[in-house]
Amino acid sequence: MADWLAAIILGLVEGLTEFIPVSSTGHLLLTQKLLGLTDPRWTSFIVLIQMGAILAVVALYFARLWKVLIGLPTDPKARHFALSVLIAFLPSVLVGLLLYDFIKLVLFDSVTVICVSLIVGGFGLIILERFAPTPSADDAMSLSWKRSLGVGLFQCLSVIPGVSRSGATIAGGLTLGLDKRAAAEFSFFLAIPTMVAASTWDIIQSGAAIDWDFGGIIAIGFVVSFVSGWVVVKAMVDFVARHGFTPFAWWRIVVGVVGLGLVWGGLV
Repeated sequence: MADWLAAIILGLVEGLTEFIPVSSTGHLLLTQKLLGLTDPRWTSFIVLIQMGAILAVVALYFARLWKVLIGLPTDPKARHFALSVLIAFLPSVLVGLLLYDFIKLVLFDSVTVICVSLIVGGFGLIILERFAPTPSADDAMSLSWKRSLGVGLFQCLSVIPGVSRSGATIAGGLTLGLDKRAAAEFSFFLAIPTMVAASTWDIIQSGAAIDWDFGGIIAIGFVVSFVSGWVVVKAMVDFVARHGFTPFAWWRIVVGVVGLGLVWGGLV
């Protein structure tokens, strides 16, 4: 398959799955295996194109984020929101730095780990939808620091491919009393520093593996992930408010079961 076509496919997978609780990384790695993309540059490609999807969040929430930025010197609410995101962000930084090599060289290479994580996470979402505590917070921009830290600790689970960063943070939010809309929006906001840091660290660690010729392929994936991510983020909050997270849970389970079938059949 031509590299440009593979970049489009992976860009679509990234943008369509980054902000829903189905594990974009798990879907990307499974797609990479199915497409037979064995060049190690594709592993870094997967991390780097996530920046395109993150840029979609920044674009869609630009007015609110800009208001926070210019309000930091004078507005206590802006400082509270910024600090709450920082508090939620820090645990995953520590885990990512400590386990970077293990995550990328071992966990990212195990299709079985990805599929099992998809299935377990799917059933976890179904259970959470039914037994989550009654929401007591509905504003993603005014979380208490205790709740922010809790969501950040949940995000640490997403270092396991297939768990889903958005799935872990949304599950954390629901468990800690956020309503569905607030849980989804805080997950979007937390994605910005998390994925920027992950991409930057990957460039530092393995940037030498990405030559200038491959830069064009990354650019294609980046643009496609931005456009598709824009569509998903714009629709996600309203969809969740109406239908909840159960449809995503069943999707995870189906993909995980199909993936295990392919593994056991020797096809990936």
